[in-house]
Amino acid sequence: MAVLSKENIKNRYFRRVMETVVSGIRSTGNLHLGNYYGAVKNFVKMQNEYNCFFFIADYHSLTTHPTPANLHGNVKQVLVEYLASGIDPEKATIYVQSDVPEVTELYLYLNMNAYMGELERSTSFKDKVRAHPDNVNAGLLTYPVLMAADIIIHKATKVPVGKDQEQHLEMARTFGNRFNRLYNVDYFPEAYAFTFSENLVKIPGLDGKGKMGKSEGEANAVYLSDSPELIKKKVMRAVTDGGPTEMNQEKPEVIQNLFSLLQVVSSEDTYRHFDDLYNSCQIRYGDLKKQLAEDMILSTAPIRERINDISADTEYLRKVSKLGAEKARESAGKTVREVREIIGFKSF
Repeated sequence: MAVLSKENIKNRYFRRVMETVVSGIRSTGNLHLGNYYGAVKNFVKMQNEYNCFFFIADYHSLTTHPTPANLHGNVKQVLVEYLASGIDPEKATIYVQSDVPEVTELYLYLNMNAYMGELERSTSFKDKVRAHPDNVNAGLLTYPVLMAADIIIHKATKVPVGKDQEQHLEMARTFGNRFNRLYNVDYFPEAYAFTFSENLVKIPGLDGKGKMGKSEGEANAVYLSDSPELIKKKVMRAVTDGGPTEMNQEKPEVIQNLFSLLQVVSSEDTYRHFDDLYNSCQIRYGDLKKQLAEDMILSTAPIRERINDISADTEYLRKVSKLGAEKARESAGKTVREVREIIGFKSF
């Protein structure tokens, strides 16, 4: 682990004149392969070319009412796994959302000019209402406003998001532009979706139904911290079918998902080997799963080892968290002071 120097970090931070990237991940459990290959691996590259703010969205997680113990444990786990994946606190700003109270102040100001109708039309809100009709709280309704505050408080212009978050990003532009028009200023820039990599990696789940995700259940996802034994157990239980009945037939979704995973974690030769077996109707799914599990174990081994090492170093985690909060608050504090002045809040 790198030795952190506040002065070194600060000098690097202010020396670079770069576009700002902001991204956050909810503190709702361990990171899985979808998080890593779909996002975090790109974050590691971004930190060398952009002014990056990567935060752990613990405020957002409150919509599902976690217990204090779970909330704290999940925040720590995501921080550990960010660091283990290669995000460098000397290059990027890594912070916990709740360590930056300025976010909630900007959230309040933006809420004053966010309208019920547009919030109720949010696709994610409607989805949450259908899925959890007994937990339709105000935090769910105003989720896009808090997300907008997270982004524009650092004047970000680039936000790595998936298709499911593009509407929220559009709403963030709406709220920022509405503030600009209301107070006749050109203050908040517009932020747009940003993939960084030309080839966007989508990691399917093991249940054969779509992308890998925490909400789909433990069996659907392979987590970066999973033991080799658990990875093998999960992969061997992955959904398959009865096998191909014709040469070169199109793969059904459940099988294509396994091949997509193979394409990410295995060598080209390995992928081609099993693809040829499938196309010639000689595939044995048990052999494919064993190879896939071995390659997943191999590809996650360095991260898993770092997770174990970093988890045990409480002092290092405390230092990373403190420095990240200081850097984030420096940026956020400047924005909130200027916003207060624009609105008309002034001390006598």
